[in-house]
Amino acid sequence: MNSLQCKPTSMDSSARKIKQPSNGGLFVLPAFCHLALFILFPIGFAFYLSLHRWDVLKADKPYVGLSNYINLLHDPLFWNAMWNSTYYAIASVPLGMVAALGVAILVHQRLRGMSIFRTIYYLPAVSSTVAISMVWTFIYLPETGLMDWALKTIGFHQLAGIDWLQNPLWAMPALVFMSIWIGLGPRMILFLAGLTGIPESFYEVAEVDGAGRWAVFRHVTFPLLLPTTFFILVTSSINAFQIFTPIYMMTQGGPMWKTDVVGYHIYTEAWRQFHMGMASAQSYVLFLVILAVTILQFRIVSRRMEEYSLQ
Repeated sequence: MNSLQCKPTSMDSSARKIKQPSNGGLFVLPAFCHLALFILFPIGFAFYLSLHRWDVLKADKPYVGLSNYINLLHDPLFWNAMWNSTYYAIASVPLGMVAALGVAILVHQRLRGMSIFRTIYYLPAVSSTVAISMVWTFIYLPETGLMDWALKTIGFHQLAGIDWLQNPLWAMPALVFMSIWIGLGPRMILFLAGLTGIPESFYEVAEVDGAGRWAVFRHVTFPLLLPTTFFILVTSSINAFQIFTPIYMMTQGGPMWKTDVVGYHIYTEAWRQFHMGMASAQSYVLFLVILAVTILQFRIVSRRMEEYSLQ
């Protein structure tokens, strides 16, 4: 009887567990402070700026409400920059993904020395974007650049001598071509991880059924790579709309505003015109565009994944 009285009940033990202080919040606190100070506060302050005519050089910073956003509707240079960003994203993202998938399939082969090729393809990802932009500026130089020499070597003399970065027709395609090379490594690694995760049994069954390479890719590889492809599509699109460093280093929005993307346009508005309020409004419009594109991609890809699962 005494032993039964001394034995603690399950309710008492659970009550003691609830009363014990939890230290989990202390471990999360540094990360939360960093998030609040360097991300949440700048986002909120940028929205506050977008509601004011905030000129750095003027003491008066009046509240204007949504006037900055309304003025953007009638700003042809901003919408030209938005079109350039859209053009860059539509051109660079699909081409970059196709190139990365092709390279991933090649280096996925079980051959000696493939790790060396994987490292070589990934090198641009660990290099400075500023340094890469400077190198590609020299590559695109007319007459003396590597691109000009390569075109002459393979017989395209009609394209030789073009000033790629100063030609209104070729400036954006030149940046798109460079972006494919820069993004090849990270996308290849992700596709390679997706290919590695596909069980070999699927390929063995397809081989027994007599499926060719294209049939195997269409009915086995591509459906099973859809989650990886979707992740790469979303992240690449977001990065494409936020491009800044190559534009700043190589063209500065020229020639004739053909490469004036939104990221560089916001920089110009904020740090050359000192219109922080207008630049903040442009930043929020860019955020809404990226959000809309991401939601659209979610719906399209999720519907495609459902179709494959039903098959």
